[in-house]
Amino acid sequence: MRVLVTGGAGFIGANFVLRTLDQRPDVEVTVLDKLTYAANPVTLAPVAERIDLVKGDIADTDLVDELVAATDLVVHFAAESHNDNSLADPSSFVQTNLVGTFALLEAVRRHGVRYHHISTDEVYGDLDLDDPARFTEASAYNPSSPYSSTKAGSDLLVRAWVRSFGVAATISNCSNNYGPYQHIEKFIPRQITNVLSGVRPKLYGDGLNVRDWIHVDDHNDAVWTIIDKGRIGETYLIGADGEETNRSVVETILEVLGQPADAFDFVTDRPGHDRRYAIDSTRLRSELGWRPQYVDFRSGLSATIDWYRDNTDWWQPHKQAVEQGYATTEKVIG
Repeated sequence: MRVLVTGGAGFIGANFVLRTLDQRPDVEVTVLDKLTYAANPVTLAPVAERIDLVKGDIADTDLVDELVAATDLVVHFAAESHNDNSLADPSSFVQTNLVGTFALLEAVRRHGVRYHHISTDEVYGDLDLDDPARFTEASAYNPSSPYSSTKAGSDLLVRAWVRSFGVAATISNCSNNYGPYQHIEKFIPRQITNVLSGVRPKLYGDGLNVRDWIHVDDHNDAVWTIIDKGRIGETYLIGADGEETNRSVVETILEVLGQPADAFDFVTDRPGHDRRYAIDSTRLRSELGWRPQYVDFRSGLSATIDWYRDNTDWWQPHKQAVEQGYATTEKVIG
């Protein structure tokens, strides 16, 4: 099988490539990545001789058409995904997440190629902290930010291309990922690398926002399960029952690293900050037989902390720039 992985030098996409080549040695992989600040081709160094890495934009219709014509499957991870950045400048989110997805859909339509679309639970908006409900495939879309609204729009494009043009596509909406190789602008690696750098972690607002965490390997195993067994035109939610408050995550990181659990600062909240995400992955489990392997969040987080502690060369060159970017918007409030 020839597989085109968009965004394959980013966090989840690179882990997908590494895991695929480890578990499916007969798969041929081409990575298409714009190599923005969020990508790191060093992550793919262990498999550099086994992949074709193409630097390019998924909105480049000629390039996309050429690559799709030579593949059997497109797995679309590429996205602008940082909420804070989407609030500062939504334009790149519209271009990549909407226009780029359109270019891919038109290419797979022309060439009759199987397509899997990676999306997020943020398209559903948020839930109240005391609401027992969780998102399901039937939940209404209610995005809160430019990031989540462009991802919601890309999902709807896929659904329309399936129904109107018969594109062979599936969609997955996943909860928050954690694990190795995640850019340190993201919540968990930022807090880990802050502590490792002697900097106090930062929490937006009251720190009680809830995220549903899943290890990146579990996510990518679920993606292959959907590709192998999923029904064309269907959406599957991927989650591992990992609900944690942001505060509890930071406290765990501090404890694992031998620091007082209260050695963090609260900062001004982000505009439109969603309160709670929670995924019901019953359909994926009951229909396709998928199960997460990382069912103990603390142990998965501890392994992730060990990875960042052991791989400072991977993240340290970017740390100062990331913190300078946050410094312009964060104000300590308690």
